[in-house]
Amino acid sequence: QACTYPCQCPSQPLQCPAGTSHVLDACGCCKVCARQLGELCSLQKPCDHHKGLYCDFSKIHRSSGICLAHEGATCDLLGKIYHNGESFQPTCKLQCICMDGAIGCIPLCSEDLRLPSPECPSPRRVKFRNKCCEEWICEEGSEENHFETAMAVFREDPAHKPELNNLQENCLVQTTEWSACSKSCGMGISTRVTNDNPQCHLEKETRLCMVRPCNLPMEKTKKGKKCVRTPRPRQSLRFEFSGCSSTRSYRPKFCGGCTDGRCCTPDVTSTVEVEFRCPEGDFFQRKMMFIKMCSCHYDCPRDNDIFLATYHRRMIGDHV
Repeated sequence: QACTYPCQCPSQPLQCPAGTSHVLDACGCCKVCARQLGELCSLQKPCDHHKGLYCDFSKIHRSSGICLAHEGATCDLLGKIYHNGESFQPTCKLQCICMDGAIGCIPLCSEDLRLPSPECPSPRRVKFRNKCCEEWICEEGSEENHFETAMAVFREDPAHKPELNNLQENCLVQTTEWSACSKSCGMGISTRVTNDNPQCHLEKETRLCMVRPCNLPMEKTKKGKKCVRTPRPRQSLRFEFSGCSSTRSYRPKFCGGCTDGRCCTPDVTSTVEVEFRCPEGDFFQRKMMFIKMCSCHYDCPRDNDIFLATYHRRMIGDHV
């Protein structure tokens, strides 16, 4: 009844707190900031369904309710218990949420990396008093150091000095290997750092990854074999991410297990753009890891490796 068509949405971009989803209102017109656990909600102000929250209309009034979380496992972080769907800040640099026993966090500080350049030969991150996040400052060096630093970043070209509007042509591309997947089963995240961009700045890239589905039955090991292979799914499957599904289906390879106590993780991978569709009708694309080969090793992650992993094993770069 409150819907008026054609839709009239604010012209200014939506500003939501860190970690808050943008969701459509009940009219399917405008994006709004999703209500979080314990906040008042309504049809025009829906709860954050990406975090498993729903609007309970039974406790207040028929037209308004309160955001509650579906039943799920609690989270234990440094001896403190958080309920399913609860948001919290363990430090000023992290915004976290408990999602059915797993803790997911997003950084509140910029994690960008900066290469030396002719205009900023010695970039340095500095911690200022009364500020949580470090900030970049540029230190001026001598003319000789200025030139040496610049040549470490740009390819040597005796014909002309590198110009700022020609950064990509002269950029010496540097890319790290992809990190291990943040989850040992189910959907996780893998990262790397690269300066393969028009600004020639080191930036963090992320991709989705799934080493194996959770609760997937393993094949029986053959006599003398130490690796248990995970079968490729007989039927194609759609990936699920943040309440959205991939628009097409896939038959990916997964890693199995090792019978001698070692860990089985991806060793050779490729990266593919996967398109997702959300219940609101939105589409978005994310890079995703596809496994080509797995290997057994003793460099195993800790038991609670989800999101807050201290696991540093790297995967061999993309093989297309």
